[in-house]
Amino acid sequence: MGKLQEFEITLNNNKTVYSPGESISGTLKISIAQPIQCKAIKVNCQGFCGVTSKANDTDWTEEEQYFSSSVSIADKGTLKDGEHSFPFKFLLPAAAPTSFEGPYGQIIYRVRAFIDTPRFAKDYKIEKPFSMKNTVNLNEIPGIQEPSLSSVTKNFSYMLVKNGTVVLNAKTDMRGYIAGEIIKVFAEIENKSEKSTGHVVASLMQKVTYNTKKPTYDLRAVAEVEGPGVKGGQKTEWKEQIIVPPLQLSTLTDGNLIQICYYIQVNLKYPDVSLTLPIYIGSTAVDLTRPSPSRAVPPMPTPRNNPTPAPSTVAAPAESALPSLPPRTAPKPAPKPRPRSSHTSPSAPPSDLYPELPGVANYSGEMPKSPLHESGSQAPVSPNAFSYAPGLSFRQRQSCLGPSAPPFSSSTSPQDTNHMSSSASLPPNYTSSSYPHGMT
Repeated sequence: MGKLQEFEITLNNNKTVYSPGESISGTLKISIAQPIQCKAIKVNCQGFCGVTSKANDTDWTEEEQYFSSSVSIADKGTLKDGEHSFPFKFLLPAAAPTSFEGPYGQIIYRVRAFIDTPRFAKDYKIEKPFSMKNTVNLNEIPGIQEPSLSSVTKNFSYMLVKNGTVVLNAKTDMRGYIAGEIIKVFAEIENKSEKSTGHVVASLMQKVTYNTKKPTYDLRAVAEVEGPGVKGGQKTEWKEQIIVPPLQLSTLTDGNLIQICYYIQVNLKYPDVSLTLPIYIGSTAVDLTRPSPSRAVPPMPTPRNNPTPAPSTVAAPAESALPSLPPRTAPKPAPKPRPRSSHTSPSAPPSDLYPELPGVANYSGEMPKSPLHESGSQAPVSPNAFSYAPGLSFRQRQSCLGPSAPPFSSSTSPQDTNHMSSSASLPPNYTSSSYPHGMT
């Protein structure tokens, strides 16, 4: 190693397995033959996970760091020749997964040391791996004492001809186990066909999921037991036991790059019938004398016929849940209609007001006023009174008698109301007037 004769990390008591929350301590030993110029000497304790989509590849495509702590044990200066010893100590986090090594990923914990030298000089580094062993208390999992059960029905066909069905029911005695315990498997096979089934097999399966952009699954059988098949038309109960070997603990949290789960797979060789029974592998055995934690029960909906609670007990809905609406603008006021007469104006003068319409020749320039007009109770009818919409008005039409003609009044004398004439609803007869006929 040139100037560097010894560069080694030693953990106290040669301990290599730690638990979350413990402290890890050790010594960095350096022995050099000549002085070394250095900027700093650092020790780092790190835990991380790396996964890849290629088997046995350490060029990780995804990484997740659990913790990384560094300490500087020597500042900038000259490290004299001879032997040097630098103690260090780190506190491990209370939550960290168990060490793992698989074909597509690893969970790694290590202590590293660095000697940073000036520019153009050689840097030195070394690392010491250690293992982290987490714990999984099976008694904290809801429903862990209950059996894991499943059922499946499969059509039995021979030479592409349906020959009946096969019903497979299976269960385990509970849902959680530790290494060394026995998994009791119960199976019931009902063959409703004329053909015999193949052997029945129960396997303890480990499924490891490596969560890259396209997840990779590593599935393998850890232990396996086998039993005889069932003849046609018969029903058989099958019991078997599987001893749990030392295994990686089940992953109970979601979102990790490496997820580990276990299940019992029961299947028939023929026909192809299979079912799975999920289980957990932990470090603390199930205590059957201890009540299992209950599952979370969703709240029941309030009946519709319940009385409305007091305003103080009703939670106001969050403003974020309400959809945003555009601000309402005040409606524009409708245009005020022009003044109308006190009676509904028809499209033609009523015959009871105009018993006979005089010709232009007898027109004296002003109609006699009725007592209503004389009393001032009714105003002259405006041409706008015959408009068909509020706010709509017509231009004042000039009389055919000339600009100097007085306005036409709709009032008549009371004595004329007793004489009804059908010509009252017709326009005036200009043929008898002295107006030039060229204008008719």
